[in-house]
Amino acid sequence: MRLPAIVINFKAYAQGMGRKAIRIALAAEEVAQETGVEIIVVPNAVDLVKVKEAVGVPVFAQHVDAVHPGAHTGSILPEMLKEWGIDGTLINHSEHQVTLPELEYTIARSQELGLDVIACATDERIADAIADLRPTAVAVEPPELIGGNVSVSTARPEVIERAVALVQACSSVPVLVGAGVKTAEDVRKAIELGASGVLVASGVVKAKDPKKAIEELAKGIP
Repeated sequence: MRLPAIVINFKAYAQGMGRKAIRIALAAEEVAQETGVEIIVVPNAVDLVKVKEAVGVPVFAQHVDAVHPGAHTGSILPEMLKEWGIDGTLINHSEHQVTLPELEYTIARSQELGLDVIACATDERIADAIADLRPTAVAVEPPELIGGNVSVSTARPEVIERAVALVQACSSVPVLVGAGVKTAEDVRKAIELGASGVLVASGVVKAKDPKKAIEELAKGIP
């Protein structure tokens, strides 16, 4: 995982399922090749392998479960990701939160397998606590701004500054930020405030022209 990075979470949007997921991932790959910007795509669990087979950009899962291989019907394991060459995972998104012990296990086991882990936090205090577990990166997203039209860079710049200051006072874990990020200026402000990249979703996945939306975001990466 190179930084700075743009991480695109497809969530469970209808616009980001099946063949549409592959089209968005291919658009991300084209922009990455044209600009040199690190772009990570995060499709749903059903589409993960097909997307991985279609593109060369990093592909992450949206979640993994904190269980060992065995009788765990419906679970998604780090070992499954490793088996199919998936590059990493998100964990603890505000829409799929886990306990601290689960988070600790997931980060440790994923990294043992060579998988990157972006651990999400709803505020800077939680980001600081999660950083002690040494994920690849922490992503801070105020829930009230997720899916909105005003970015965290504009509405809550102090969250970015405080998160970066707290996390990096005691560790070298990079901080990504998200919520409402849609424009190059949103990205540029986040980077200027100390972030190492952005986590986006609806601004790309639900856009009429996803490639154009990704191109706009990439303009904000120095």
